[in-house]
Amino acid sequence: MNERNKFLEPITRENVAVVLVDHQVGLLSGVRDIPLGELKHNVVALARAATVLGLPLVVTTTAADSMWGPTTPELVEALPTGLKIIDRSTVNGWHDDRVREAIEATGRQKLILAGVSLEVCAALPAISATAAGYDAYVAVDASGTFSHAKREAGLLRMQQAGVIVSDYATLMVEALADNAAPEAGALYGALDMPFAVLVGQISAAHRA
Repeated sequence: MNERNKFLEPITRENVAVVLVDHQVGLLSGVRDIPLGELKHNVVALARAATVLGLPLVVTTTAADSMWGPTTPELVEALPTGLKIIDRSTVNGWHDDRVREAIEATGRQKLILAGVSLEVCAALPAISATAAGYDAYVAVDASGTFSHAKREAGLLRMQQAGVIVSDYATLMVEALADNAAPEAGALYGALDMPFAVLVGQISAAHRA
């Protein structure tokens, strides 16, 4: 029997959870490697798509009442009603018992992470989760950081550690698996990809 290969196993609705780390207003103000509006759009779309698919969500902040401020309002609005954001002091989110226990409680083997900054908030817990036996994926376009050099260093370190890098839409579409699924329309609406919206408009026009 072949050994399990996380790089070849698909993401499914049943095996993945989403972890959003420190998309806070103070940290977002320093993002320089991706347009801020695009980053906000992408993480909100990721949260909404995960909700459409019924995926567990774990959301964290660090030092929200002092250094880095609250979660961006756009993301808060996109989260499922009643979801508690875990505020911590540890640099690495995995080192907070409440965060780690919330992830463990999902019962999922695969984790999609995104964070600000990429090389700390996303990369460090992704590397720690990998060391703990999870399959960690980082949605790089739902993560941002403070320079292109930091982005490149973070990507290299994650890849060296066996973290899988991808983008938010691909990860959610992979979890959807079938465009005939009842949730497909809502999922693509949540992803809010401009080209997909245009294709939908063209299709609707032909049906009219």
